[in-house]
Amino acid sequence: MNIQYSDALVVGGGLAGLRAAIEVAKSGQSVTLLSICPVKRSHSAAVQGGMQASLANSVKGEGDNEDVHFADTVKGSDWGCDQEVARMFAQTAPKAVRELAAWGVPWTRVTKGPRSVVINAERTTIEEKESAHGLINARDFGGTKKWRTCFIADATGHCMLYGVANEAIKNQVKIIDRMEAVRVMHDGKRCLGVIARDLTNGQLIAFVARGTMIATGGYGRVYKQTTNAVICEGTGAAIALETGLCRLSNMEAVQFHPTPIVPSGILLTEGCRGDGGILRDVDGYRFMPDYEPEKKELASRDVVSRRMMEHIRKGKGVKSPYGDHLWLDISILGRAHIEKNLRDVQDICKTFNGIDPADEGEKGWAPVLPMQHYCMGGIRTKPNGESQWLNGLFACGEAACWDMHGFNRLGGNSCAETVVAGMIVGDYFAEYCKNNGEKIDTNLVKKYLSQEYDYLKSLVSKTGKHNVFDIKNKMKELMWEKVAIFRTGKILQEAVDELETLYKESLDVKVHCKELDCANPELEEAYRVPRMLKVALCVAKGALLRTESRGAHYREDYPKRDDEKWMKRTNTFWVEGETSPQVEYEELDIMKMEMPPAFRGYGAKGNIIENPLSAKRQAEVDEITAKMQQEGKNRYEIQDALMHYELQAKYKAPNQRTGVDYE
Repeated sequence: MNIQYSDALVVGGGLAGLRAAIEVAKSGQSVTLLSICPVKRSHSAAVQGGMQASLANSVKGEGDNEDVHFADTVKGSDWGCDQEVARMFAQTAPKAVRELAAWGVPWTRVTKGPRSVVINAERTTIEEKESAHGLINARDFGGTKKWRTCFIADATGHCMLYGVANEAIKNQVKIIDRMEAVRVMHDGKRCLGVIARDLTNGQLIAFVARGTMIATGGYGRVYKQTTNAVICEGTGAAIALETGLCRLSNMEAVQFHPTPIVPSGILLTEGCRGDGGILRDVDGYRFMPDYEPEKKELASRDVVSRRMMEHIRKGKGVKSPYGDHLWLDISILGRAHIEKNLRDVQDICKTFNGIDPADEGEKGWAPVLPMQHYCMGGIRTKPNGESQWLNGLFACGEAACWDMHGFNRLGGNSCAETVVAGMIVGDYFAEYCKNNGEKIDTNLVKKYLSQEYDYLKSLVSKTGKHNVFDIKNKMKELMWEKVAIFRTGKILQEAVDELETLYKESLDVKVHCKELDCANPELEEAYRVPRMLKVALCVAKGALLRTESRGAHYREDYPKRDDEKWMKRTNTFWVEGETSPQVEYEELDIMKMEMPPAFRGYGAKGNIIENPLSAKRQAEVDEITAKMQQEGKNRYEIQDALMHYELQAKYKAPNQRTGVDYE
């Protein structure tokens, strides 16, 4: 039996996993990182637009700080997020972006003097201060009051990933790629590590560690139409679910991005609209100002996606062999801007659609349609990143429900979350590994190895009735047709029933290649697809039971956000032997919120069933704030009085901003 030991184990080689691994390595402990693909090809590379951090360097970012970023994040989440975590995130983000700069990430910089930009479809000139020359620049993004999204043209994730991966190598993180975690080992109370399968030779290895971190990304590939890479199948979350202990939270909160290109589904970054691009319909008409007069194309993603689909429903979509779509027009930005700041977008349009988006008029417009993009749900964790139900199991990035996004995330906040959570959670993780898990039951590890081998052997040995690829495709189509942007109880119930049937079928599939000790793609599907169906069932059942609309979860039969009944987090868990998840709920305490629920500032007005505690808490907040302002207290003291949050001292320290020094 192959058993390998290290102080810490990280599963997932994207930005979140790599950054957490670095934090452990910096503490002097050994860390092993497992990745299903070479780390520099992780899905993090697909980030185009940028990461949010309240640097306030550019003229359009003046006045920005952690308070504004926090407020945007809470509103963006439709009051579904953990506000303490949102505070931890907003406070640390400026430190994260500057750390990346120190690691060689080539952020686009401010250039002093006049600069031509497009705002609200009109070209205008802004004047950048001489004092800001050379500092990290930022662009506009949806749902934000300030220009805060730090960027590197439209290749932000690619550059960040290379910088962080190189730093991991520098810190001697042991990276093993083409290695897939297939089982979480535990003794009922504490995580012992994972069983992993080598995708090159089929061998099983037990990776034992004092602590284990899952950072495997989201579950977008349960949908037919998605911007996610083929590796984003949610199996990291699924193996946590299969412990029977860990909960997956807010799985029904699935974000649909407004501007993937048709038909490939490759994302055209929100930076296109942040830089001034606009949406047009079949008549070439710019329709978003009619729906969202203030924010227009830069309302939050859930709102823009719904408005686009509403417009198509009104018969304003463009007909195509791939269904109706709308147009994204960035030609108004000018060729020079596109070829400098949106080079990847231009390349995608040329390669996959044969168009040059810098061409003026309809010939340069890109066909776009909302598709699945991001998963707010994931492995539920405490603010320190550890599971509440299994000691020693941590999660961060899109695989986790750390819960800074609630029911909708702002563009640029997920990219930021990878490195910010990697810093914060990685530090807590390193501390845990240093002080826990010194004793391991080797016999239990051997038992897990034997059981996993027997399970895989059973998959290739059985006759099997069903084709696993057919089941997978049916699941994807079902999720796209019945658990997408617009949801109703009747259709969701159908989805749950049909997914449960597919899950039962997935337990009896035929694997033609009977070899275990080799690369066997059909075998991989045979053990992955049942897990994907478990995840899909968590999404569909959570959506069915949540009889309200909040953020990306939109129920046409319950169109109002119901703060009276639904200020709660959905927790799903799986009981072995059952064919559907169990659901329980975790209450959100309005009376502890720094920002009690209110109108988001975009989307339909009057669509809230208010909780009476919101007004009560707001009165308290106003009273405390007014009193402390009269006493001359600073914003940090006021914030702490409203809602204390725990954060490592090195991250909670004030951030420096140009012109104001340390606030």
